[in-house]
Amino acid sequence: MEQNSQESQIILAREKNALRKERILLVILVLVLIGALMISLGFGRYSIPVEQLFRIIGQKITGKAPLPEDKEAGLVLFLVRLPRLLLNIMVGAALSVSGASFQGLFRNPMVSPGILGVSSAAGAGAALAILLNLNTLGVNLMAFFFGIGAVLLVMLLSRLIRHGGGALIVMVLSGVVISSIFRALTSLAKYVADADKKLPEITFWLMGSFAKSGNARNIVVMGIALLLGVVPLMAMRRRMNVLTFSEDEAQSMGVNVKRMRYLIIISSTLLTGTSVCLCGTIEWVGLIIPHITRLMVGPNYRILLPASMLSGSIFMVVVDNFCRSIIPGELPIGVVTSIIGAPLFIYMLFKGRKELT
Repeated sequence: MEQNSQESQIILAREKNALRKERILLVILVLVLIGALMISLGFGRYSIPVEQLFRIIGQKITGKAPLPEDKEAGLVLFLVRLPRLLLNIMVGAALSVSGASFQGLFRNPMVSPGILGVSSAAGAGAALAILLNLNTLGVNLMAFFFGIGAVLLVMLLSRLIRHGGGALIVMVLSGVVISSIFRALTSLAKYVADADKKLPEITFWLMGSFAKSGNARNIVVMGIALLLGVVPLMAMRRRMNVLTFSEDEAQSMGVNVKRMRYLIIISSTLLTGTSVCLCGTIEWVGLIIPHITRLMVGPNYRILLPASMLSGSIFMVVVDNFCRSIIPGELPIGVVTSIIGAPLFIYMLFKGRKELT
């Protein structure tokens, strides 16, 4: 009895120590995110010194009239830079948490949020909307509904092909097929598009950018999607660890695997689809950020999901700062994330090969 009591105390002490380390890590990530946000508010082609930045924020909080020399900087700060940075934070969090959730669902760290065809379908929908001369809202809605429709097609196709065991494999293969179809439709839209007007617009949208998306409407839309998608995922994050076992073992532990699978797919698709429809296709974030975070915090989804969200937000803020300041115009963020993500993915492949040998 005494030995069992001592073992229980040791286990409890280890759990408390792990929880303390997790909280410290989350606090550090939050502080880094706040620091990146404050630096980014003053950073750019229109530079705002730190003292002026805090003075303008203080004037906004207290309701005081801005000083004459602060009016122009205040417009840049609150109408352009702050909305864009808030969208950076939300999109980075959305793509990262959806990527981590899909990786847990499919038990594969090489899985990305676009595995079920969301990104490809959203790109096809946006290309079609641009061809039809729809406004920005029309492009966003068309991209969103095409992305959601692609996932519904994947789920329907996988259900028609096979039931029971192997359902995840069939779903992945169905996603590959659906993605290929929508990529072909996007290529067709680019082929028939006007080379002087429509084709550059389609190409720029497909490369991803925050240049035209940082506004109050998009922030509200992304905030609602983040709330609807993240809350269920966070509620399930402890049970996601059970998905590492087989389906039979998970069910024996009292987990409704089928319902949990659909909740993860719906929540992650909502997050990914909304991000893509507002900002275009931003590749690799949902793949590399959860993987890097997993190396820092381990595979426990209790800490992995919130840490991935914070890491994704930090990454997106830093990369977007680079994109809007490296050249006189603006570099599409999807280009930069691909340049960063591809070498990291190659490294992950080599690392995985060494672990298997």
